Amino acid sequence: MTGKKFRVLLAEAEPEETAQALRALFPEPDGALELSTVTSIATLLPTIELAAPEAILMDLALGRPDPIGAVRRVHRAAPGVPLIAIVDATEKEFAARSISDGAVDYLVKGFMDTRTLERVLRTALERNTLEGLADLLRDPVTGLYNRDGLTTLGIRAMEKAMRTGGTLVLLCAMIENLSALHEEFGPGAREQAVREAAGLLTNCFRRSDFIARLGEAQFGALAIDAAEPSAPVLRQRVESRLAIFNQARDPWGALELRLSAGYWGAHDSRTFEEFLNTVETGLRNAPVVRAPQTGRATQSLEAD
Repeated sequence: MTGKKFRVLLAEAEPEETAQALRALFPEPDGALELSTVTSIATLLPTIELAAPEAILMDLALGRPDPIGAVRRVHRAAPGVPLIAIVDATEKEFAARSISDGAVDYLVKGFMDTRTLERVLRTALERNTLEGLADLLRDPVTGLYNRDGLTTLGIRAMEKAMRTGGTLVLLCAMIENLSALHEEFGPGAREQAVREAAGLLTNCFRRSDFIARLGEAQFGALAIDAAEPSAPVLRQRVESRLAIFNQARDPWGALELRLSAGYWGAHDSRTFEEFLNTVETGLRNAPVVRAPQTGRATQSLEAD
């Protein structure tokens, strides 16, 4: 962590231990640390704007009697800045709760050596940088990630899966009749179909999964730590919800989708780009899922 000064805002009633650990991590004479210190939540909130910190370290004891409420207030004031909680060894339950309410990690008083502090700061900054980058890589029509966004997140997810033995399932979908809807109902119907397909796919996956618009009529959904049998299950889920959705879509015409899914395990030698390309290639020969007049999903007779 060298180069320009790293701006840290520390909120703690007795900041000596944390400040000493920070200065040990960023030793002089480089002067790589710009440390601002406050001793109350009331002072912390206005100081955020003045100090423009790259990380905030906050002692949860300052938030008593509602330390989790204080975490929420600070996170709302600076949602783009990593917030790291500082807790007493006897109050680790608050540490776990703080992560659910805005903190990215926590440090325990009395155990703040430079190695631990560097690990926590590095993890927080990497996560924040990745999320900030991904926010710039979103599709303006649907709000989903675009192709570059999914690739960025997919590479990171694959690297983590290699370390932990995790798995990935990728489902790609293409609106087969997008041009036909445009010709029959006008340009508004085209954009509406794209938005509705995006919503349908989003509702089929968990909040922890990544959904993206890969092209004009194409989407991808990456399920994290999903078992291999999940691939056909996810396809069936999308098909089932498409059937229900199409029943209520008159008079705009039913959406017709091609679906392709693939599985990646930790021992798979493919890169994420190769994995994505394999699943996308499967769309070419995938059957078209369409709803007949009865409203139940069927597939065309094209070979899978």
